[in-house]
Amino acid sequence: MDEQQFDDFYAASFQRITGQVYAMIGNRDEAQECVQEAFVRAWAHRRKLQQAEHPEAWVRTTAYRLAVSRWRRTVRGRRPVDRAVGAATETAAPSESHVALVAALKQLPEAQRQALVLHHIADLPVHAVAAEVGVPEGTIKARLSRGRAALAALLTDETGLQEGAHHV
Repeated sequence: MDEQQFDDFYAASFQRITGQVYAMIGNRDEAQECVQEAFVRAWAHRRKLQQAEHPEAWVRTTAYRLAVSRWRRTVRGRRPVDRAVGAATETAAPSESHVALVAALKQLPEAQRQALVLHHIADLPVHAVAAEVGVPEGTIKARLSRGRAALAALLTDETGLQEGAHHV
């Protein structure tokens, strides 16, 4: 992958991957930083990335793992790694419904949240989610089912977006 191809890949997928990681971790700034770092790593491993069947999945998985790693270091009471200084990126503010969705997603168990984001936001089929996460398809189906039910209840309770859902 040459520099122009990589730049095109970055331009075409940065916002999409950032939105997906944001939905998984619930922190927009952290998502942007982790996706930027994942692209830095992707450039360093561009031969591996070029051979990857789904380069976006490689970057998304790397960004998500970076976010989890940062969170674990912070939870242990250590000082987080200094953030890299990069060029400011301008992004549109998320809509109120997107903010409500991310807030509800943050309340779900990590595995359910990841499955929901990859399937519904990243628009991956169940088999691709299973491959990216490294679990059987049946496990993803169960996580999706439980996650949708919990998310529906949270959105009904917190935002009133789904009136009548309590009667289901």
